[in-house]
Amino acid sequence: MKITRNQEIHSAPGPEAYFTGSVRVEMQFSQQPRTKAAAAMVTFEAGARTAWHTHPAGQTLIITSGMGWIQKEGEAIVEVFPGDVIYFEPEEKHWHGASPQKAMSHLAIQEEVDDKVVDWLEKVTDDQYKK
Repeated sequence: MKITRNQEIHSAPGPEAYFTGSVRVEMQFSQQPRTKAAAAMVTFEAGARTAWHTHPAGQTLIITSGMGWIQKEGEAIVEVFPGDVIYFEPEEKHWHGASPQKAMSHLAIQEEVDDKVVDWLEKVTDDQYKK
């Protein structure tokens, strides 16, 4: 058994290359010798968001606070709220973040395939975000 205490979990800013706005990332757990899953708690200030991206094994988001927006390529933006669970299929192009008026936090869970968990793509433009 392994317990990671809250004070051992460090917070880091979301890299500017992959996020727009103020984002904080806290790794909750990483891969263990016999598993491929990892998870991070990600907090987006109002208006902050990821770039477009895909995951080779898909991604599960659990909204923990605030009000967020998610979008799959070619579909409308969807509002999400605490308790909502979202699953993006493998290689499904998408983005997620806070609404313009309210911050949002989610637990993001994804698995590694061939040493990769995410493929980052272009940033979501302000025009795409405001639609």
